[in-house]
Amino acid sequence: MLVALLALATLCANAQVDTISRSKAKENEKIHSPKTATLLAIIPGAGQAYNRKYWKMPIVYATMGTCIYFVASSQKQFKRFKTAYMQRDAGETDEFYGQLSKEAIMNNMDSKRTLRDYMFAGALLIYALQIIDANVDAHLFYFDVGDNLSAHFYPQSFTPVYSRTPVFGIGCSISF
Repeated sequence: MLVALLALATLCANAQVDTISRSKAKENEKIHSPKTATLLAIIPGAGQAYNRKYWKMPIVYATMGTCIYFVASSQKQFKRFKTAYMQRDAGETDEFYGQLSKEAIMNNMDSKRTLRDYMFAGALLIYALQIIDANVDAHLFYFDVGDNLSAHFYPQSFTPVYSRTPVFGIGCSISF
């Protein structure tokens, strides 16, 4: 639900296209649309492919796949402990008979359920973040990162009016 609201909110947002973006878009004969990138990002990795950030696709798939693997694994373990707990409660023998007490089975069942829930929330978070990433990358698609962008850091000192003690710091000059 949150992801759907986020996607709709980003679709409604209008971005201004500056003159540099328009000239580059005319060169390419196609305007790179954040709306399209966001809609494509509903399929994991498709927004990154649209933005030509192919190196991000394996990261999206690996992180989501890892979370989904742990969700499935934790769910399987949770069912094992739940079955054993129900068998023990009914007075039957279970696979952990003689190894774990009823309380230990309950604790393991709770920990597997908690891990499953956290991993599911992690998968949803990663899904939302890859949608946001696709949208932001699409907005910055025509951002100029030429060689004339630079930052220069240097040591600096000055003496404030209210004190005679010099203050040392770092100065920065940015040129673009």
